Amino acid sequence: MRLYAYRDRFDDQRFGVIVDGRLLTGAQLEKRGRFPEDTHFGIGFPGDDRWFASVARATRRALKAGAPLIDLEARRPIPAIDPDVVGKIVCIGLNYADHAREGGRATPDRPMLFSKFANAVIGDGEAIVRPEDTRALDLEVELGVVIGRRARRVTEAEAMDHVAGYVVVNDVSARDWQGNPQALREGEKGDGQWLRAKGSDTFLPVGPVFVTRDELDPVAGLRLRSWRIPGGGPDADVPVLMQDGNTSDMLFRVPALVSYISRHITLEPGDLIATGTPAGVGVFRDPPVFLEPGDRVRCEIEGIGVVENPIVDWTDDPRRDA
Repeated sequence: MRLYAYRDRFDDQRFGVIVDGRLLTGAQLEKRGRFPEDTHFGIGFPGDDRWFASVARATRRALKAGAPLIDLEARRPIPAIDPDVVGKIVCIGLNYADHAREGGRATPDRPMLFSKFANAVIGDGEAIVRPEDTRALDLEVELGVVIGRRARRVTEAEAMDHVAGYVVVNDVSARDWQGNPQALREGEKGDGQWLRAKGSDTFLPVGPVFVTRDELDPVAGLRLRSWRIPGGGPDADVPVLMQDGNTSDMLFRVPALVSYISRHITLEPGDLIATGTPAGVGVFRDPPVFLEPGDRVRCEIEGIGVVENPIVDWTDDPRRDA
């Protein structure tokens, strides 16, 4: 099942079901469904198997009754994970061998964990803000794994029972703050850790489409790609392919990641795991390619969808007075 997160005409957060590329709205589902008492129709609640089964039944009833479908473009997309609901965002570094190699790093013998916070989450079409004092903004397309059931010390064999589904995410990074030599000017140093470089406001675009775990198999392989779309110059608005990888190439696959993290950090419903990025990021190109105000960045994962965002300078931050 493919769910779509959006704001309705009353500006309320809602979700609907994607049917043949169009949207069956939450209002139509509520008319035809009997849902668990704890159901809430904001997509931030990822649901358990009982919840998804209720949505599937309501969808069948609505389609049988001839409920109208609308164009996705008729509703404003929002992140498939509500930043007001998400508890933890656990990210994985160097989870693709080609990405480790392009940065001159050895492949890790265990998952490398770091975190982002809810302040970083934005939706499709919202602006990624380049903060003051960084010149080295970069992109990373990643598969996002959403937890649907509490996971504490689960085995790899048990892990997928705790996964609700998948989303597209962009792990935006300030490479100079991160300390990459290719991004630093003479005499500069990085932060010595990744928190500011990875966790600043707007540094985690999340697509509006949520796909349940039964629909996709990342181990078998999903193609993931990213593009930089220049905002100026002779190639303005011409997409430049940056990354082209496959989730089958993960060093540590989804069951292993859920199991490893849950040994140390209890995962709760709504938590998000960003599973790492393949080769092709801007910092390791010769010369490096960084995102500039006016550019757009597009991330896409096969079977899920896209998230596309413009880059703005901090002086033009649309949320600065919020």
